[in-house]
Amino acid sequence: MVRQLHIRKVPRRVALALAVTLALLVPATAQAECLSQREARQAVEAGEARPLGSVAGSAGGEIVRAELCRQGGQLVYVLSVLAGGRVQERVIDARSGQVLR
Repeated sequence: MVRQLHIRKVPRRVALALAVTLALLVPATAQAECLSQREARQAVEAGEARPLGSVAGSAGGEIVRAELCRQGGQLVYVLSVLAGGRVQERVIDARSGQVLR
């Protein structure tokens, strides 16, 4: 006996809202290529990126996770920061220390 699946059509507005929501929820690291620890160390030693400790003050809280990534042709630190009781994501330019997001 073969059962047929009944698939409901999703209204266009709902599908569009879902697509926009999912696009906004994609973290920055999904759009960036993050370096291994060895590659990150080499980038710092070569002067391509500042050491994490020198940009930590720009994070605005306690850093709980950090990755050095290539994003949009530049090196950035993608940080998870505990601030105000919440974990927030920060993106900091690895050369200048400027907060990008």
